Amino acid sequence: MGKLKTLTVDHGKEFADFRAIEALISTQVYFVHAYSPHERGSNENRNRVLRRFIPKGRPIEELSDDELIQINWYLNSRPLKCLHWHSPIEIFLLNLRQ
Repeated sequence: MGKLKTLTVDHGKEFADFRAIEALISTQVYFVHAYSPHERGSNENRNRVLRRFIPKGRPIEELSDDELIQINWYLNSRPLKCLHWHSPIEIFLLNLRQ
């Protein structure tokens, strides 16, 4: 896997200092337009998958630790097109060894 090419984010306050993020990861940060979820396709897809486990309106505090571990494992072991059909855990372990 190569270096991160771009980072697309929303207008949350956690990205107020986006220039520092760009400098830290040597990558250009782009902002999506408000109320345009189609501009963050992979993010919206992950949210849709997450909703299989956690319906809208269900407080996360109601989930047990075991449920959270199962959801986490499912999401991180699922191959993704954006990772050339590798899973996030595979990519993590690959980079950990380097």
